[in-house]
Amino acid sequence: MRGSQFRGAAFRVSAVVAYLLLNSLLSCAVARGQEAKAAPQTAAAPDAATDVRALADAVRGLQAQVQTLSSQVSELRTDEKRWHAEARELRSELEVTRAQLASHPNAPDNAAYNASNNSLNNASNNSLNYGSPNNPSNYGESSTSQQRFSPPSPDSRRDLNSFVTRQPDAPTSLDERVAKLEDSEDLIDAKLTEQSQTKVESGSKYRLRLSGIVLFNLFDTRGLVDNVDFPQWAIPSQAGISPNAFAASLRQSQIGLEVFGPEIAGARTSANVKFDFAGGFAELPNGISMGLMRLRTGTIRMDWANTSIIAGQDSLFFLPLSPTSLSSLAVPALSYAGNLWNWAPQVRIEHRKELSDASSLLFQAGIVDSFTGDVPAQSPRLPTEGEQSGQPAYAVRVAWSHHLFAQNFTLGAGGYYGRQNWGFGRNVDGWAGTVDVSLPLGRFFAVTGEFYRGRAVGGISGAVGQDVLLSGPATDSTTSIRGLNSVGGWTQLKFKPTAKFEINAALGDDNPFAGELRRFPATQNYYGYSISRNMSPFANFIYQVRSNVLFSAEYRRIQTYSPDGTFSAANQFGTSVGYIF
Repeated sequence: MRGSQFRGAAFRVSAVVAYLLLNSLLSCAVARGQEAKAAPQTAAAPDAATDVRALADAVRGLQAQVQTLSSQVSELRTDEKRWHAEARELRSELEVTRAQLASHPNAPDNAAYNASNNSLNNASNNSLNYGSPNNPSNYGESSTSQQRFSPPSPDSRRDLNSFVTRQPDAPTSLDERVAKLEDSEDLIDAKLTEQSQTKVESGSKYRLRLSGIVLFNLFDTRGLVDNVDFPQWAIPSQAGISPNAFAASLRQSQIGLEVFGPEIAGARTSANVKFDFAGGFAELPNGISMGLMRLRTGTIRMDWANTSIIAGQDSLFFLPLSPTSLSSLAVPALSYAGNLWNWAPQVRIEHRKELSDASSLLFQAGIVDSFTGDVPAQSPRLPTEGEQSGQPAYAVRVAWSHHLFAQNFTLGAGGYYGRQNWGFGRNVDGWAGTVDVSLPLGRFFAVTGEFYRGRAVGGISGAVGQDVLLSGPATDSTTSIRGLNSVGGWTQLKFKPTAKFEINAALGDDNPFAGELRRFPATQNYYGYSISRNMSPFANFIYQVRSNVLFSAEYRRIQTYSPDGTFSAANQFGTSVGYIF
């Protein structure tokens, strides 16, 4: 802004000088014209008349130029007034921001922070206002209430951004603040050239944003697994099939669209939809590299100051967390190993209540489509056993958050209930009690985790996808069907010494009750497998090369147990490169 003001002042000085010069020339020209008219007539009168006419034409041209210059000077004065008004407004906003930072209970007061804060203020005053949609903390399978396009609420960590953690509310070290300044500089440079780019436009007048990640996974798998691209459990060795595999995939790349709409009844409205390419393969040669697009989530939101209503297909709001991994985005990491998840159609309401400047409560309640985890028939679309019950599933969650170490310590508890109808009067009641915790341990460490105890929760990835126990074929009216009990959970330790580098270690464990599976051996015929325990530890590091470029390496082990105590194991080493847009 200072450079613009200096150039404007120089231009105004030049304009005034030119104006004075033109006035002098005009005065001289008028004087010469008057002298020529007063001179006596001579034999050279025709030549003098010609000179006078030429001089008069020149005077008229100068007068036109002076008028144009006067108009430009007037415009410059108007612009100068506007620049001064904008400068006063920016200065006022800066003072308010400084006062807010000074009054923050966790605001550092050391000299390094103040110097960095001044640098940030100068950068913001000398740049265009540009948001940061490329912030990787807004990507992954995040919980639905902290999405990039909506006001914060605690269930948005699962979507498109679970592979990195949410950044602290304010920079906590000089290195982090310098890194943020570098990223801001890159974003400002991109904004300056933005006008020459093609924009994404919507069919309405409201703003539309395209986002996503191009994710390349390269992996070496030792042992047989259910899905080599993103494995969930290990399977026994089979004759004629090599236990080793080296492969790569782009199927976990994601695309998202977000639209920001008008206010309705005082609520801000928005909507989003997200896709990936893990919906199957084309039936063509080398079709494994032609992943089919798959719908992941899509929601419509109405957000008031403390209350939100969300409708659409989303992750489970009563289980908001997910481990951090770039190797498993098509499904959340540790799925079927203690991490319950599903993308289910739902309607929910959220209400936030501030207890103090540092503490708050969140209340969530909603209805969810009651899934049972079965593979649907391709045509026609038939209701699942949960949908045949004639009622939705119900879920609630209450969470308490407290500001701690420039982050949020959150403790939540939830419940889930869904009834299933398997025909012939056979009803099964499914339920789950859940606990989730997110605990920062100082500046560099944090612990997160979720735990559950439930029955008939295969539809939300519990009990390794096994929902019920059967004494015979499901189509036989004499077959007894009951819910399978299970218990499980996962926990993760995160070490993040800098804003761009983190190390994660996690362990997940899911335990369907082995005794029940042994008493109902026919269950294996229905699901095609019988698993009494699935345990999976992993460790990875993620390096944020730039604000939109990520690199990761990960090791994962999977141990899957059968009811008789034997187990199969697999190990996978993978590297990932992601480009966020």
